Amino acid sequence: MEKIVEDKNTHIDIEEAVDRTMNNAQKVTPHPSADKMQKQTTKPGKDNSNGQRSRQLLLLLLGISAIIGCAYWAQQRFIHVYTDDARIAADMIELSSKASGWIVDILVSSGDRLKAGDTVANIDKRTLELKVKELGTRLAAMDADYEAQQVQMQMVETQTGSALDDARSQLAVTAATLSAARSELEFRTSEWERAQTLRKRNIISQHDLEADKALFNKAQQGKEAATASAASAQAKLVETQAAQSRLRVLGGGLLKIKHQREGLALQLEQLNVQLRDLEIHSPRDGIVDKIFVDAGEFVQPGRRLLLMHDPYQVWVSANIKETEIRHIKLGQAVAIKVDAYPDEKFSGEVAKIGHAATSQFSLLPSTNPSGNFTKVTQRIPIKIAVNQKQDLLKPGMMVEVAVDVR
Repeated sequence: MEKIVEDKNTHIDIEEAVDRTMNNAQKVTPHPSADKMQKQTTKPGKDNSNGQRSRQLLLLLLGISAIIGCAYWAQQRFIHVYTDDARIAADMIELSSKASGWIVDILVSSGDRLKAGDTVANIDKRTLELKVKELGTRLAAMDADYEAQQVQMQMVETQTGSALDDARSQLAVTAATLSAARSELEFRTSEWERAQTLRKRNIISQHDLEADKALFNKAQQGKEAATASAASAQAKLVETQAAQSRLRVLGGGLLKIKHQREGLALQLEQLNVQLRDLEIHSPRDGIVDKIFVDAGEFVQPGRRLLLMHDPYQVWVSANIKETEIRHIKLGQAVAIKVDAYPDEKFSGEVAKIGHAATSQFSLLPSTNPSGNFTKVTQRIPIKIAVNQKQDLLKPGMMVEVAVDVR
């Protein structure tokens, strides 16, 4: 117990000593830096009031900016029609095969630029090349037959032409001779009849009668000879004309060969077309987007080989709400923001306005057999012409458009 009391007294003495030391320190003159520190402790009140004013001013400026921003947003919404249901579109060309065969080689790859007429693939054409050679040989043989037939026809025409002229001349001569003989016979017949009458009356002698009879007989023989010559000339003319008809037969054969040759020429041209179809060419300038076949594959007509598009023929396909389509007019300016290039500015104009809602082109039409109906705002497609910029715009890219409807 005594020990504990002593310890407590010792502790009290220590505390008293500390208190005295603190009181003596307060009586000592303070250092100038202490005054400065004391002054500094009095400034925070003023700084707090100044900071409060700054914050109030900042809040006021922010409020004014927000009001101006809202007013600008409302004004832009009033003079523009916005939509983010828009994307870059282009004519996507599927290049297909017109013929069947094995793909020998593919000359392009995805991303290659093509010019109109560039060869992109080749199909095996050995069989068609052999058929072309065969038809070419047959056509050459037919040309030779045609030329030989022409030469023979010319020769027959020359021969029969002169013979026909000679036969016609002979016929004309014999016809004249026959006419003269007939006239002579008529005269001698009348003379013979007159001589007979005169002899009966004894006016002329028997000698004169016999002379007239001889002349009459001679005229008859002359007429018969002239008739025979005319018949012979006529027969020769008929024969010559028959030979001349051979020309018509040869001409018919020549015409037949000509038609056969034209048929072979058409077959050859058809084979050449098929041969050209075995080389697949680009129909226009563009970029290869995707290739669907590899070398060594067998393709059928209509099998698509690759997909391509013209990078300079792109536009924006946007879908506008039906409640806003009344504000859209052709030629209105359009601001375009491309998601892939937020820092680039694009502009365009309305080129076409659709005449049916996009829901009309759905593969699964929206029917309402149950009677439960939910009204949904439909969208009308529009086409916006836009200028390409360094091939940045690619089909399928999402964009946002703002149509100026003022």
